Amino acid sequence: PAGGDELVEVGAVDPDVLAELDDQAAERLGTSVRFIRRLRTEGRIPVVKLGKHIRIDSTDLDQFITASRQEAWNDTRHDGAA
Repeated sequence: PAGGDELVEVGAVDPDVLAELDDQAAERLGTSVRFIRRLRTEGRIPVVKLGKHIRIDSTDLDQFITASRQEAWNDTRHDGAA
């Protein structure tokens, strides 16, 4: 598929867990709509195509969030200085 979009069979997706691509996904991630579009264009997040409409499955959005998680690190110095 063009743009690296992963196609998902419509019957395999629960329509109740689909997020509107632009506004809802951006709001959920606390980002701009442009960032969501870039993720989609770069193929960094799977999308569901329903005719000409593009949606993100909430499960895929959750997986993207989990994969992007970075553990906090302790800001203490390793040389013993306080």
